[in-house]
Amino acid sequence: MKTKKVTVVPYDYKWSEEFKKIKLELEKVLGDSIITIEHVGSTSVEGLSAKPIIDIDIIIKSYDDFKEVKSRLENFGYYHEGDLGISGREAFGYVEKEDFMTHHIYVCPQDSVELKRHIVFRDYLRTHKEDRDKYSEIKLYAAKMYPTDIDSYIETKSPYINEIYKKIGL
Repeated sequence: MKTKKVTVVPYDYKWSEEFKKIKLELEKVLGDSIITIEHVGSTSVEGLSAKPIIDIDIIIKSYDDFKEVKSRLENFGYYHEGDLGISGREAFGYVEKEDFMTHHIYVCPQDSVELKRHIVFRDYLRTHKEDRDKYSEIKLYAAKMYPTDIDSYIETKSPYINEIYKKIGL
C-alpha cells in the first residue's frame, strides 16, 4: 500500500489555462521534434472532479524521435522515469517548476495503445455527461474513503473505468 494523499476536487476552469501555459513552453522547447501536445486525464474534462494534476501527452511520430525529445525535456528540467509499467508511454518528472501547476508528462508515439486510450476516454467523457457525472461521484467517494491510500482509491474507481472502456471498445 502506498501512503500518498489523495485529493479530488470539483472541476476548476483554471486547469485548461494552466495546461495551455505548460503546452506553450513545451512547444518552444520541443519545436518540430513532436507532432502535438494533448491535455488528457480528468483535468481535461470540463465538469469532472479530479486530482488537481494536469496530465499531458506529448505525441511523437515514433520512438525514433524519442532520444531527441528526451534530451530537450532534460535540458528544460525534466527527468525520464521510464514507462512506469505501462507500455507505449514514457513518463517524465521534475523537481521544481514553480511557474506551473503540478503536472505529469508522458511522451507517446502516435500509434501507442495507451495514447489512444487516453484520447478516446477523454473524448467520451467530454460528450457523455451522465457517465462523466457518475465517474466524478465515484472519484469523490473514493478519495473520501481512502484519503491516504492511492492504491485503494484507484481500485475503487477501476471497475467504472473498465465499464466505460467496454462501452467505447477499449
